[in-house]
Amino acid sequence: MSMIVALALIAGQPADNVPQGVLPQSEEAIDWDKEFGAEKRVADPVTGELPVDAYVQADANAGAAPLRNDHLAQALGGQAGIRTIVARLVELSTADPRIEAVFQNHDMVRLRRTLFEQICFIANAGCSYTGRDMKAAHKGLGITRADMNALVEHLQRAMREQDVPFAAQNRLLAKLAPMDHAIQER
Repeated sequence: MSMIVALALIAGQPADNVPQGVLPQSEEAIDWDKEFGAEKRVADPVTGELPVDAYVQADANAGAAPLRNDHLAQALGGQAGIRTIVARLVELSTADPRIEAVFQNHDMVRLRRTLFEQICFIANAGCSYTGRDMKAAHKGLGITRADMNALVEHLQRAMREQDVPFAAQNRLLAKLAPMDHAIQER
């Protein structure tokens, strides 16, 4: 063994000319997802949503029964108004440092669609709900009461920005509030 190799081994330095921390060419091209069997989820080309495990779709999964009349739907601005409110709710929530982590690595296309469907269904604005039930949809997210309070703040702000009357805001919140037991985990 040459003296240089022996000293390199003792010092913990590589004996060749490759700087520490730089991987040899052959190791840089390793697909670690493939190596460990991680599946890459590919968005649906039509909807843009990522695939999820199969579940039974039912309006009952929305977490609340729809109102009997469409007064709330009208106050929210119909389907177009609900879509705007949901988009703003998601925008505010994902930008809020208090709760942004809850939304990281989630399918935001599916989130916007199912939130829209849920509010549209509950407000009796002519939609069905195709999302998972509240407990399954929020499982493992570690949602707290503080997280829920922040989300409600954002929903209220989104409705105020759309000039939704205060009484209508309260009516929607009253329909959504009982779901917190299925959603909160901590």
